[in-house]
This record gives sequence, C-alpha cells and structure tokens, in this order.
Amino acid sequence: MVRAHSLLPIAVALIAVPAHAREAAVKVDVSAGRLDEAVRVLGRQSGASIGFRDTGLGGTRVRAVRGTMTAHRALGEMLRKTALRARKVAPNTFLIEAGPPAPRPASRPASSPPRAREPAAAPMPPPREIVVTGTKRDVPLGAYPGGVQIVDGGELSTADAARGSGAIATRLASVVSTHLGPGRNKLFIRGIADSSFVGPTQATVGQYWGNSRITYSAPDPSLRLYDVRSIEVLEGPQGTLYGAGSLGGVVRVVPHSPDLDSVGGSAWGGVQAVKSGQPGVDGGGILNLPIVEDRLGFRALAFGSIEGGYINDTGRDLKNVNDVKTIGGRAALRFDPGDGWMADLNAVGQRIDGDDSQYAARGRDGLSRSSTIAQPYRNDFWLADLVVRKAWDQLELTSSLGYTRQYVFEQFEGAELSEPFNPAKSPLADAAPVEFSQKNHIEMVTAETRLARRGRNGRGWLIGASFLHNEARVNREMIATYYGSPLTGVRNRVEELTIYGEGTVEPVPRLTVTMGGRFTHSRLTGDSEDVGYDLALSADPLARDARKETRFLPSAAVAYRPMDELTLFARYQQGFRPGGISVRREFIQRFKGDRVSTYEGGARYLDANFEMEGTASYSRWRNIQADLIDGFGFPTTVNVGDGRVLSLGLSSRWRPLAGLELDAAVYLNDSKVSQPSELALTISRETLVSLSAMADNAADVSASDFERLPNIADVSARFGISYQHALTDTLDFDARGYLRYVGKSTLGVGPILGQLQGDYVDTGLEFRLGNRARGLSLAFFNLFDGRGNRFALGSPFLVRDRNQITPLQPRTVRLGFDLSF
Repeated sequence: MVRAHSLLPIAVALIAVPAHAREAAVKVDVSAGRLDEAVRVLGRQSGASIGFRDTGLGGTRVRAVRGTMTAHRALGEMLRKTALRARKVAPNTFLIEAGPPAPRPASRPASSPPRAREPAAAPMPPPREIVVTGTKRDVPLGAYPGGVQIVDGGELSTADAARGSGAIATRLASVVSTHLGPGRNKLFIRGIADSSFVGPTQATVGQYWGNSRITYSAPDPSLRLYDVRSIEVLEGPQGTLYGAGSLGGVVRVVPHSPDLDSVGGSAWGGVQAVKSGQPGVDGGGILNLPIVEDRLGFRALAFGSIEGGYINDTGRDLKNVNDVKTIGGRAALRFDPGDGWMADLNAVGQRIDGDDSQYAARGRDGLSRSSTIAQPYRNDFWLADLVVRKAWDQLELTSSLGYTRQYVFEQFEGAELSEPFNPAKSPLADAAPVEFSQKNHIEMVTAETRLARRGRNGRGWLIGASFLHNEARVNREMIATYYGSPLTGVRNRVEELTIYGEGTVEPVPRLTVTMGGRFTHSRLTGDSEDVGYDLALSADPLARDARKETRFLPSAAVAYRPMDELTLFARYQQGFRPGGISVRREFIQRFKGDRVSTYEGGARYLDANFEMEGTASYSRWRNIQADLIDGFGFPTTVNVGDGRVLSLGLSSRWRPLAGLELDAAVYLNDSKVSQPSELALTISRETLVSLSAMADNAADVSASDFERLPNIADVSARFGISYQHALTDTLDFDARGYLRYVGKSTLGVGPILGQLQGDYVDTGLEFRLGNRARGLSLAFFNLFDGRGNRFALGSPFLVRDRNQITPLQPRTVRLGFDLSF
C-alpha cells in the first residue's frame, strides 16, 4: 500500500519538466466543425486566449487545422472561407469578429479628403468560451449553473483511449468505477451508488455516446475512447434533461464526426509489458473519406487489443489467467444538404472477452488465488443511431432514433445446492465446487425530438419529447459434476413516454434564472424465466402484474456573475429510477422505484490561464434500490431504505506557461442509509443462517450494519501535469502524468457486503516524441507497483469468506507509435 508520505517523489518528478515553452509555434490538431468547439481546442493546445462577443458566431463551420504553427496562423487557416477574422488585441490574445466588408469602387472622386479616425481602443476579449453541449442547447461553461467536468478528446493518447471508461475515472476525481473487469463495471458520480453487481437495477449514471443512450439496466460497456472530440460529466441528478437513471449524473462521450472537406486517417499500435504478467498488444486505425466534398462524408475506425493477465491460480497450477481481449469498430456517415440541415448515421460495435476473473486472495502476494474452475466473462455491445438536425440562426431542431443491444456473460465458482428448487435447502457445507453462470440480454430503443434556442449568457429554452423501450432478461444456471440445472431468471420490460422543458431568463444583468420540469409515464412488466410461475411467484403473487408509474421532476437553478470570470450558482434537481422485479433465491419479487432530491451550491472561476470550480451538495435518497446476497449467494435487488449523501468537490486547472498545464481535484463524500427497511434486515438474517456463515451472529443484524452506501470513497483526489514543447519546426515533445488517490469505501450494503476496500494510490506517466504525422510514445502505469484493493469481489458465492481482493494491475510499460495523414 502506498501512503501519503510516498507521494512526494513522484509529484516532484512530474513537475520537474522544462519550465519554458517557445510561443512561436506549437503543435495544433483541430478538427473541422463548429467555431466554439474549435476555439476551445485551439486555446488548450496553444495556451492562447481566444474569444468572441457574439455567441451567434459559435455555430459557424470552420476548417480543420493541423501542424506546428503559431496560434495566430492557426486561426487564420481555421477561418478561411468564412466571413470572420481573428484580431490580436493583446499578447497571445485574440478576438474573433465579423470581417470588414469588401471595399466598393468609388463612382466619383471624393469631394474632400477623409478625416483621420481616432484610433479605437482594443476591447478586451471575453474568456475563452467553452460550451457545455450536454445541456442540449450549448450553454457556455461560465453560465452553466451546476457542477460539470469536461475532458478534451485531444488530451487522450492512444494508451489512454485503450483503457475505456478507466481513463475517465483516472482523469476526473468525481467519477468512480467498480472493478469486476472491463464490460462488467458500473460508474458512479457524486456519492450516488447502489451496488457492485450486474443485475436488473437501472444504472445510477446515464451514459451517452453522442446523442444516444448506451446503458439502462446494463453494465458500463467501457467503449474504447479512440477518436473522440470530448467527454462531459454533468453532476447529478439530471432528471429534467435525461430522465430516469441519471441520479448521480451523466457521462457523455462525443465522438468525431466525418470531415466533409479532406481525406485523412491515422494508425497506431503498441506493446506492453506487465511486471509478473503476460505481455499485451493493441492497435487500430481511422479513415476519413469525403464522398462528395462539403456534402457527404464517411469515417471508420477499427481497433483491437490483448491485455496480458497477471493473476495466478494455484489451485489449477496456472499463471496469468486473466487475459482480456477486445475488438471493435465504428462507422459514421454524415450528410450536409445545406440550408442548415445535417444528418448523421452511426454504428458502434465492441466485444470484450475476459479469460478469467481478476480477483486474488487476501493475505498472499496480492496476485494469486486458488480456484477449481475458470471464471470467464464476456460483453458484446452494439449501437446504431440516426440523428437529424436543422439550424436557423439561434434555433436548432434535433431528432434522433437509436437501438442498443448488449449481451453479458459471467461464470462463477460456487458450492453445489442440495436441492436447487427447494428454498429450504442451501449450499452443502461439504459440496464440491460447481459452475454458476449468469447471462444478461439487454435491448433498448430510444427516440427523441427537441427544439432549442440559444441566447447570450446562457439564456434560451428547450422543449422535447422522448420514448424509451428497454427489455432485460437474466438467465442463471448451475452446472454440477453430472448435470446442469437452470435457476430462476427474470425478465423486466420498461416503456417510458416523456415530455420535458427548460428555460433560462436574465431578469437583471448578470443574473440568470433557470426553471425546468420533466413529466414521465412508465409502464413496467416482468416475469420469471426457466422456472414455473407457481414457484417463482409464491413469495410475491403480484410480481408479474404490469405496473404504471407517473413522475414529475422539477428543477430550478440560479447563476450570478459578479464579474466575467466568476460564476456563483445554486441548483435544485430531482432524479428517479422506476421499479422492477428481481430474483430472491428461487422466487421473484418486486422492488419499488427510488427518487433523489439534491440541493447544490458552488462557484466557478474561468480565465485564459486558470480555472477553478467548487461545489457542495446534499442529496436525499428515498427507497434506495441496492443489492444484497440471497441464500444461494446470488445478488438480489431490494429497497434497502432511505438515505442521504453529502458531497464536497474542488477542481482546478492552471496554465502558468504556454504549453504547461497543471490540474488538481479533491472530492469528499459522506453517505448513509438513515432508515434501513425491514425487508433488508430480514434478508440479511436469513442469508447469514442459510449460508452457515456467521450464523451465531445472525440475530445481531441491525441498522448499524447498513450505514454506508457502497463503492464511494470518503476521499478521492487527483494531481495531473501536461507539458508540450516544440523542439524544432518538425519535432515536438509531450509529457503527461497523474497521481490519483482513492480513499476507503465498502463493497456493498449490509453485514456480508460491508467489507472495506480502497485506500490506494494509482499513478501514470507518458512521453511522446514526434509531430502531427508520426510519433513514438512511452507510457508507465502504476509506477509504485502497488497492490491496493480496488473492488473486493470475484465470486459472489465466496464473498462471505471475506478473502477476496481485486488488486491494481502491476507496473506496466507500453511502447507505442502513431501515424496520421
């Protein structure tokens, strides 16, 4: 375990990079697209302050710019073929404005010489404008009344992108993840966490790929982050704009769209060495092809990787058993017929195969365990969507249709049940180990149409309507030595019809007020799988009945800007999840919908070289949906009671010199189940007795065993550094590093799952030498080679033994290359 006194050497090492940068030229890589997005990217890459007073210019389409050049030259290239110009108003500071009209030839000589004009004082430009697109109406970051974190896709190296959602959690201290393995994890934001398992519950975080939702009652697919434009994390709840399942917030990844102007592409590859583990390899490529210039374009991406295993299984005398293989790709078609219309057709596919689970036994070397069988897993993910937009000056109409399919397979080691369909019989005390498997099939269809108007200082409005259909089927099986036996499964269907709206006004200068609401009508149905209804429904005869839920989610926010750089804000928001049915032993039973109400306040400071944001929030959580362990060892979803969450967050970013950027963040969380439900207490007592584990203490189960919500560290913090320097006109040097601390948390709710985890440090360092066209990189992860305990679960059937940990991947070195044209 790495403690705080061990952090100083790495912090010093990360800071000890060259402290000067040549302003004359920097590496620039800005894709074609909207002006506001292009300016944000160029500002980060060059360290220049770039702004525009007329927010209506933000939607202007600009050209791609790539190469080593000054910020002024890059702006000139970007604005070519537009009616705009970039005017230098101070050192390294530029104002974008409408260009002067073309001079008209004089029809006759002037009757008198023109008077000399007084030189106009150069106006100071506004702070570099960053736009929050996750608001669905492009609100400037300085005017957004809530907590938000934005990662520029250009900051992600190919080594980062290969880590999928792990790269998001590494960069943002407000985001945490479980660690069952890529494709089986769940993301959490701001202390709102329910359980560690993949089951019938809806996620607490809404995940979006572009305009489409990618999860509902499914795990995080950990889509690889190659070729993305930005990642936005809006702290929750976000019920007004995103509806059910955004209790903790929203993670929105925006991929690059096809460039309609130029042919281009890239390729990359890398090899990695893992200390005490198997080597790995990754690679991929991108092709952008304009089919009809300025009208129709195509963009495709393909990638694959093998992550070397590092867990040894002494029971089977095998080493490095937990290899993970990933393959996937994307394809996009963009059509621009003109007159403000735009249509995008996208397809995404990815498959993750894990050869074995990545947990180890506590008290050994931290990288080994003893098992009798392999415990593989798999995640297949598919997405197809169509997005059509129409823009009229400040108005934009967006309509989308998406289809998502996900298949998750998991296999666990467990003990044989004496009578699988007899609820009075439990796992045999001396039973031979057997295979338990679980298959999740999830399909989702979403459709949304919205009309938004953008105005100055965040003013504007949004109205929309949406439809969602999600069907999730869970099948379970026990495979003993001589037979296979299906166990009770469950199927949940949810249909949601929604109308929503939000508007922002400015009653007095510098003060904006935002009001919104969402009206959702849900229809929920469910039934059992593989086992007869009489047995499955015997615990809850009404579980199979269709239910309807109607929810209204109000929201309100206020923002005050005493100065251009500073925003003070307060917000009230609600979020909810509908109910469903889950399996408890061999029965199915209902669980209710839950609701979160959050009060938030904070401040944000933005200027060209320094950014800081601080937030504080208090959340009340009613009828919390969470997972407990049932008498067979499977997780089962119940309403564990009511609770509250307190959260404090502070993040900052400083650019002391051109090319040098430092960032730091710390988040504090305190969560508690204030009123455990009687059902949760009863299930815990029954489970302790039926599993013959701690049976003597079963009667002692009380509310104190349910105090903490799972997986949210009491403290999480990050320090990062980025440095870019042009060594010559054709050779650049980049360096990035981070140090992240994850504090203590618990595995789950209740006496069995209330095991401590966390309290570890993760680090990374990467160097790149090259230019836009080609480069070599060297990356290091887990520099201290710490073990830690990221997530103390391998098999839910063995968790009662309290002997499982999930260590960090040992120290890893990756050597990579990248090419582009």
